[in-house]
Amino acid sequence: LGVRSIGVEGDVSDPAHVQALFDRAVAELGSVDILANVAGGVLRPAERGRADTMDLDDYRFIMDINLTGTILCSQAAVAVMKKKRWGRIVSLSSQAGVKGGTFAVHYAIAKAGVAHFTRCLAAEVGPHGITVNCLAPAFVNTSRALAQFPERRKLAAEIPLRRLGEPEDVAKAVEFFVTDLGDYVTGQCLAVCGGVVLSPT
Repeated sequence: LGVRSIGVEGDVSDPAHVQALFDRAVAELGSVDILANVAGGVLRPAERGRADTMDLDDYRFIMDINLTGTILCSQAAVAVMKKKRWGRIVSLSSQAGVKGGTFAVHYAIAKAGVAHFTRCLAAEVGPHGITVNCLAPAFVNTSRALAQFPERRKLAAEIPLRRLGEPEDVAKAVEFFVTDLGDYVTGQCLAVCGGVVLSPT
């Protein structure tokens, strides 16, 4: 695409890895203007995620990759952004974090935490010219999600827009938040879900 990029492998739940990532980004690219917290997922068996019998190791892992990573990366980004008094942070929450249910409760708790952390951080860093928002997608048509949950293909008929979301649908919402289109929007959690948020269950 004609832009310069670097790849850094690491663990977003490890403070040392996160700091090394941001140190390298600043050293090689000059600054950090935009942070998109997109690491995470339901990467443990969902059936072990019931509220009354939740596996503790699964819970800690899911919280780390979805919530702790978001917090650590956001803190590292803010430290850089404050120096130039400008920055944009967008994180991925989920409809699972908005609506109650029995599916992968550890994941739902983590994503609810992402949304609340977003609001708290936005209040703190707004005076520094930094906006912080998050997205709450529902059923997005990704290869990993379809491999893990093949039944997802059948859900389109239950979504008001009658289709699964595409990665581009989420990307467009991220673009809104990180460009001048979203300059006066902060502390928000936007449902990018085709209307799933309208469902009572």
